[in-house]
Amino acid sequence: QVRLMESGGGSVREGGSLTVSCVVSGYNEPKYIRGWFRQAPGQDREAIATIDSRDSPSYADSVKGRFTISQDKDKNTLSLQMNYLKDEDTAMYYCAVGPLAPYYDGLKNLRVLWRHSGEGTQVSVSS
Repeated sequence: QVRLMESGGGSVREGGSLTVSCVVSGYNEPKYIRGWFRQAPGQDREAIATIDSRDSPSYADSVKGRFTISQDKDKNTLSLQMNYLKDEDTAMYYCAVGPLAPYYDGLKNLRVLWRHSGEGTQVSVSS
């Protein structure tokens, strides 16, 4: 059974930093894409950062230069370091995993082919 569990959300002031993490268990495909979606109330879900089994990252323009995605393959964990947080970063953050499709860029790969996600962790940024 595949299970993803996020942690590390919370409340932070604008300009602050936060790291969210995800433990992935039961997904044993050797070629995969992992990443983070976020969804704010009343808005569409947005894929913001991905990393694949080749350790190749990709970022949405909205977070590029501020967020860093990483993974520990031995521990099957995924992390998202978020710096210079803005009010508009407030959302529920979900980690997700799916098969790798090299003909897609990372964000599209996750959007189209994600197969499993967690229940999310809330990030709230206040001014």
